[in-house]
Amino acid sequence: MYKLFKKIIKEDNFLSLAGNLLIAVLGLGGFALLTRSLTPNDFAQWVIFISGGSFIEMLRFGITNNALVRFLSGATKEESEKLIGSNALISALTTIGLSLLMVSINHIFKEAIQNSIYCLFFTWYPLLALVNLPWNNALIVLQAKMKYGIILWIKTLNSGSFFLVLLVNLLFFNLSVTQLIWILITINSITSFLCMIRGWDGLFFITKACKSTNKTLLNFGKYSTFTLIGTNLLRNADLLIISISPLGSEAVALFSIPLKLTELQQIPLRSFAATAFPKMSKASVEGKIEELQNTLYTYTGALTYLFIAISIVTFVFAEPFVILISGHQYLNTDNTNFDIVALVRIFSIYGLMLPIDRMTGIGLDSMNKPHINALKVMLMLGTNIIGDIIALFVFESLLLVALSTLVFTAVGILVGAYFVRQEIEFSAKEIFKSGTSFYKAIWKQLLMMTKNVKFIKN
Repeated sequence: MYKLFKKIIKEDNFLSLAGNLLIAVLGLGGFALLTRSLTPNDFAQWVIFISGGSFIEMLRFGITNNALVRFLSGATKEESEKLIGSNALISALTTIGLSLLMVSINHIFKEAIQNSIYCLFFTWYPLLALVNLPWNNALIVLQAKMKYGIILWIKTLNSGSFFLVLLVNLLFFNLSVTQLIWILITINSITSFLCMIRGWDGLFFITKACKSTNKTLLNFGKYSTFTLIGTNLLRNADLLIISISPLGSEAVALFSIPLKLTELQQIPLRSFAATAFPKMSKASVEGKIEELQNTLYTYTGALTYLFIAISIVTFVFAEPFVILISGHQYLNTDNTNFDIVALVRIFSIYGLMLPIDRMTGIGLDSMNKPHINALKVMLMLGTNIIGDIIALFVFESLLLVALSTLVFTAVGILVGAYFVRQEIEFSAKEIFKSGTSFYKAIWKQLLMMTKNVKFIKN
């Protein structure tokens, strides 16, 4: 029994899921603390700061993330060091360039920015981007090496520390949103310093970066960057467009609450994806098409069944979810366009569609088709932006913004499935069949564990 338990907690999927679950719980808890400690206007500024920052993260790390994971699969020690060095070099240059660009924009349009909800983002994010570079690089390298235990430790340190600060702030202090950002920068600096002294960030290998490995990462990354940017905008374009719409900052704060549901839905999605991508990439590189296909079916099927259960729970308990996250301050509104419970229920339906959409994208990347995945995401993004513009500027409705999410995800599923079928067999029947087999295997393991416990007792 003990040996089986020990084996489970060391398994890649468990560690990856545990890491993402922990971060999501801390993130959700921090989000709830912020809604209770900040005014709606300050909270809207925080939401824009985080959302805009997520977009910058995609620009910085999208160039090398998936490329490094794919090409480190099966690479020799010498090749690995060169690839890691190129990753460190490219991400550093990108970060410096983007930070200087943001500082310049803030200087040129200082008055307009200072009087908007983008003030904190342009003022402080360039500094945060620089200090969190090493630990973010460490996560990429460690994912490529499948060191999920260390990843869990790093995420716990970073997110756990800030959560404790938010909790203490709510109980004993009343820090401003700017002061909280200073603390966030400090915590990120400490996390990065620890990753650097342990050598996890790959900075030590930056001198080994060469033209060929730079080119390898950039050739793949030029497409994966568009994919990651598009994926990020799919999550944050709604908030950005709402922020300039007639609905104003109150709508930004309110809409961010059901969007938090999508972050909860991303917990198993990111966890399974983090372990599936290296496996599928290795199978693709080695020409093991059947193994790649079986992995795609298993992960997609397992996630689909899991998301059915999650969606039912969130749909039924939408109102308690809102109260848990934000209290009653955003729940009671006379404006039908701001029906937050209805928004949560729409996003619970969106969850049903996520597994197939995400896994087809991962499948395309693993088969060295990042350009096709980029096209898929750009089509989804275009659909989303058009839907948002119509919903906000014609009908002034947040409900229609949420419904456009269902439309662009359906587009992603259809396009993704079509292009995956050009490379391997891919059918809905096999997805559900593989998902059933996955959970049957888990059930058999649980029964075996129960029998072993009874045997020991007897």
